[in-house]
Amino acid sequence: MKCSKCQFENPEKAKYCVQCGKILGFHCYKCGAVTPGGAKFCMECGHRFKEPYKKQILDYTRPKSYTPKFLADKILTTRSSIEGERKLVTVLFADVANYTYVADKLDPEEVHQIMDGIFRILLDEIHRFEGTVNQFTGDGIMALFGAPVAHEDHAQRACHAALSIQKSIRYYGSRIKDRWKVDFSMRIGLNSGLVVVGSIGDDLRMDYTAIGDTTNLAARMEGVAEPGTILVSKDTYRLAKDFFAFQPHKTVEVKGKSEPQKTFQLIRARRVRTRIGAMQARGLTPLAGRKNSMAALQEVYANVKTGAGQVVGLVGEPGVGKSRLLLEFRNCLSLGDFTYLEGRCRGTCGIFPS
Repeated sequence: MKCSKCQFENPEKAKYCVQCGKILGFHCYKCGAVTPGGAKFCMECGHRFKEPYKKQILDYTRPKSYTPKFLADKILTTRSSIEGERKLVTVLFADVANYTYVADKLDPEEVHQIMDGIFRILLDEIHRFEGTVNQFTGDGIMALFGAPVAHEDHAQRACHAALSIQKSIRYYGSRIKDRWKVDFSMRIGLNSGLVVVGSIGDDLRMDYTAIGDTTNLAARMEGVAEPGTILVSKDTYRLAKDFFAFQPHKTVEVKGKSEPQKTFQLIRARRVRTRIGAMQARGLTPLAGRKNSMAALQEVYANVKTGAGQVVGLVGEPGVGKSRLLLEFRNCLSLGDFTYLEGRCRGTCGIFPS
């Protein structure tokens, strides 16, 4: 394999140039292993690269170059309904905790390779939960959940993404330490608040205006987080506390705030996945005043079991008890007699006899 720095022709299995010591491959951003250029799969963990590495060039100044097609299509097809709207979002800031030390100790090319792997991890995990990267900050990123793709569970998505990022970074960081003897970790901060969405261009660039301290407080959370941890504001905690385990953290002074702000460290995800599941975990009061509705559902289900296709629509204002009614109906059915499928866009589900 020819070294790109000194042009020396190295043995086929060499990972470092025997002439100048330069790395002869790149680091898999999933496990950190050195893999020869042009590889389609990582030789250590088997991760499949979407293209041979030499073609995987990301232009961080062009959102279209790093945004997956499924997400780009969703943004472009829904932008007309969100432009000019006020949206409640969760902002995520992440950066390398000891970037200056790493940059001083290693060769610039090595730092570039390491950071390229970091950015790919960040992009993969953020996009997996349909967040969008709004800004690269040199040694980190800023991302939005809830805009331009609207999600009512934006805080949960941001928390899941943050936990996934830290899990991947811990593994990636251990490989970096084994190879270069430097400690490597990230800090992540989250805050939820309002933004006004401006225009969204064909190149996926989004203009927005934060209302109040939405962005500044997220950056402050990241700034005071300990390396390897995730710190959230009280607003994000309020939205996500039923779905994740948190640990109260110190209060912090924030510019523009008269009182210190409470912070919480995100620890792990709970088994609860839905709002009704969170209500169950806290304890439900007895269901009252739904006998007629329950009888109607049971009658329809009896018809389905005879082979007659049925569709039922539950319609009502938010908070009237649609999810609770469905939960109680499901609980009164015999286990094994039906298949339950649930999908969420505006809250849809289905029960089918087995």
